Amino acid sequence: MTTTHPAVGRVALTPTKTTLPDGFAVELAADVHRSRNGRLLFGGSPPRLVRLSERAARLLASGGFAVSGPASQALARRLLDAGIVNPRPPEVRVGEVSVVIPVRDRVEMLERLLTALRQDPQTADLPVVVVDDGSRDPARLAAAARRHGARVFRHERSLGPAAARNTGLSRSSTRFVAFIDSDVVPQPGWLSPLVAQFLDPAVALAAPRVVPLRSDDRGCLDAFERTCSPLDMGPREGLVAPLTRLSYVPTTTVVVRREAVAGFAADMRVGEDVDLCLRLHEAGWRLRYVPAARVAHEHRTDLRRWLAQRAFYGTSAAPLALRHPRQIPPVQAPWWSLVAAGLLTDRRLVPLAGGLVAVIAARMTRRLPDADAPVRAGVLLALGTLYATVRQLARAATRHYWPISVAVALVSRRARRGLVAAAVVDGLLDRRSSGSTLRPVPYVLVRLLDDLAYGAGLWWGVIRARTIAPLVPRISRGSRSRT
Repeated sequence: MTTTHPAVGRVALTPTKTTLPDGFAVELAADVHRSRNGRLLFGGSPPRLVRLSERAARLLASGGFAVSGPASQALARRLLDAGIVNPRPPEVRVGEVSVVIPVRDRVEMLERLLTALRQDPQTADLPVVVVDDGSRDPARLAAAARRHGARVFRHERSLGPAAARNTGLSRSSTRFVAFIDSDVVPQPGWLSPLVAQFLDPAVALAAPRVVPLRSDDRGCLDAFERTCSPLDMGPREGLVAPLTRLSYVPTTTVVVRREAVAGFAADMRVGEDVDLCLRLHEAGWRLRYVPAARVAHEHRTDLRRWLAQRAFYGTSAAPLALRHPRQIPPVQAPWWSLVAAGLLTDRRLVPLAGGLVAVIAARMTRRLPDADAPVRAGVLLALGTLYATVRQLARAATRHYWPISVAVALVSRRARRGLVAAAVVDGLLDRRSSGSTLRPVPYVLVRLLDDLAYGAGLWWGVIRARTIAPLVPRISRGSRSRT
């Protein structure tokens, strides 16, 4: 069937209910630090201080609790929204889910995906909608889809993945819709942990971890993608929210609550996943990343196509920054840490940087009288903030701002040394945290190529949109901790 779909880029509703049901359990996140008396918590995303009453501390004493009554419902909601705890909903049967697959030309990949869906008991009988987005051989693609019991709808010309998803969404009537790209192979049991998230009535979207599909390729790009793919959001679960560690999730595979999503921004050929996450968050919905659910993705290892993909991703920054002002800055930091980082670039000014950090640490200490070791906590918070800012600046110098960095380096020996140091040291630190098996030199070089390609796309988007919005840092006023 041939169909068209208008450009849709809005959220249908705001959540009408956010109260968690009785029996819904939560568990303290692994990276949260708790004082000895249990009343002071530090963690979440972005990191914050949370002070609990004695009653709330007792409820969380064992590391988690199940909702039972208004008091525990309110506490669980507050801690979930702060990222202090993670949901532990009961297991659910997969039902009321449709699967939508946008595809163009990739018949073999589509066959592989549909076979995996039909072999998994959880998804074997689910309705599947395949949207052919302008394939050159529509008859062959339609035959492959129908062999697996999928309905097929066709765009006569390619309108992009967002428009294809919108068509599939409009042809689905179930409460939940799973969007899966054709180059994905879901792992058995992937769907149940995602559907369970919707027992929280405020959750609009849940996403699995996207891991690499097994490959015989042993090149540098393959090794890099295995731990550093932009589609893999890592092993830590969490709340998805702008300006946090999980600022978005890719729509390579996501499950959405149908009533919350009117559609994707069909006028965006790239970045529509970030746009959807931001719009849902702005409307008051919660989004969850669930790495216990996994799907495998066939990533690119051809250098030319890989670089083109990275540059294409970069072109989304400008339109996203215009649609969502100040929500995707290249650097986000308090003013004092930026000043201290600047002072550290000159040996003569290092003592001034140390003095500024000491002042901020003292201020933080005064706000932490109930910490186990207030002075130690204040110093660690100040140093941790400075370290995070330096890492952001080093990455931005080779990624977002590299044309400016190179121009300055051409006329300044100090700038050249600083730029090389930023690329090498930050790359090595990133390699260590990623757990990559790629050797240090190839890793740093591939990562630099990644940054340069993304930055080139970003600057092309900036020029085309005539805006500097994606290059403007977000600077906060001070060191005040949220509680």
